[in-house]
Amino acid sequence: MSSGTGQSGKLGRRDFEIISSWIKRDAHVLDLGCGNGALLRHLRSQHNVSGYGVEIDDTKVLASVKNGVNVLQADLEAGLSEFDADSFDYVILSLTLQAVRHTERIVSDMLRVGREAIVTFPNFGYWRHRLRVLFGQVPVSRELPYQWYDSPNIHVLTIDDFEIFCAAHGMRVCERVVLDEACNQVNVLPNLLGAVAVYRFDKSVA
Repeated sequence: MSSGTGQSGKLGRRDFEIISSWIKRDAHVLDLGCGNGALLRHLRSQHNVSGYGVEIDDTKVLASVKNGVNVLQADLEAGLSEFDADSFDYVILSLTLQAVRHTERIVSDMLRVGREAIVTFPNFGYWRHRLRVLFGQVPVSRELPYQWYDSPNIHVLTIDDFEIFCAAHGMRVCERVVLDEACNQVNVLPNLLGAVAVYRFDKSVA
């Protein structure tokens, strides 16, 4: 399972900036669906992080290696059983949440092997997507660039959906940044005006 199912270069840089601002120096990081390893390379240059990427695609694994990233070739859907509990400070899943089948298991595994988790996903509640559905068509945008017949996206979720999911599964949202299509931060009506959401969360303390 590869990341970046709707990630443009501009969004990628903004996405990296937000994630980087949450990562502590010398942290140990696991990047799930790491693609070409660009995020881990960025975090290493900015914060001296160590860690691994997980990627299934042969070409992207090779690109990660060329980027100097330690990468394991594996399918996220098989779980993270090869990693011990609390092995990482952060586990990242960037623009892939909507494309995994076993969402609950993967998110639970992220918080088993990592102290904190970071996810980004396209917001299906964005007004342009709602408008397209109103007119009887599946949304297609920069964040959701595929047609219904060739989309890798299995689930569609909104910002509200994810926060309900967190509450129901004993997860605490630590930080949230919502971006519009121009990659500007959205602070008002985020579930309507936000195109992409970035979350940092951990396990709730009883």
